[in-house]
Amino acid sequence: MAVRLSRPARGRRLLMASMLVAGLASPALAQDPAPAQPPATPSAAPPQPAPAAPQTPPPNPFVFGSEAAMMTFIIKADKVADFEKVVAKLHEALANSDKPERRQQAANWKIYKASEPGPNGNVIYFNVLSPVLKGADYAPSKIIAEVFPSEAQQLFLLYRDAFAGLVRNELTLVRDLSTPAPRSAPPAQ
Repeated sequence: MAVRLSRPARGRRLLMASMLVAGLASPALAQDPAPAQPPATPSAAPPQPAPAAPQTPPPNPFVFGSEAAMMTFIIKADKVADFEKVVAKLHEALANSDKPERRQQAANWKIYKASEPGPNGNVIYFNVLSPVLKGADYAPSKIIAEVFPSEAQQLFLLYRDAFAGLVRNELTLVRDLSTPAPRSAPPAQ
C-alpha cells in the first residue's frame, strides 16, 4: 500500500536520501518510521492506494558540472578533531591514489576553516574547488575507501557524526579581478 507522505516527511526523506548518496548517513538513518494507520471501521470503505510516482534518486551533491564550486561543511564543535582526522586521511588518499583524476582534484581543492563561529557554535569549513574536475566525485568517504578500504568504515563514522550540515554551490565566474581592467574613456571636459 502506497502512503502519501506529508510535505515535511517528504523533505526529511529527500534530505536523508541525498545525505546517503553523499556518504553522510547510514541506510538505517534514511528509513522513516512507518506512519500510524487509523483503525479500520466496518462502515468505512477500504482506502485506495495512491498512484506511485516515479522515484528519481537525488543528484550526488559531491559531483559538479560548473567551472568552480564550493562545499561548506558545518561541523559540530566537539567533533572538530574527528573531522580534521578524516580530512588528513582524505589528503593522504588523494596523494596516494592510483587514479590520475584524484591527483587533478587534489591540485585544485583547498579547505579553509572559518575563524568565526558558525550557527549554534558549530565550526565552518569551506572547500574551494577551482577549477572543478567536471563529473568527478568529490565525496571524501568514497575517495578514502578507494585507497584505505580497511579504515573506511571507522573514518566514515567519524565523518558522519561530525556533520551538522552541508551546503554545496556551483559557481559561475562574474569577473576575474586578477586580469587587467578594461580602460574606460576619460571623463568629458
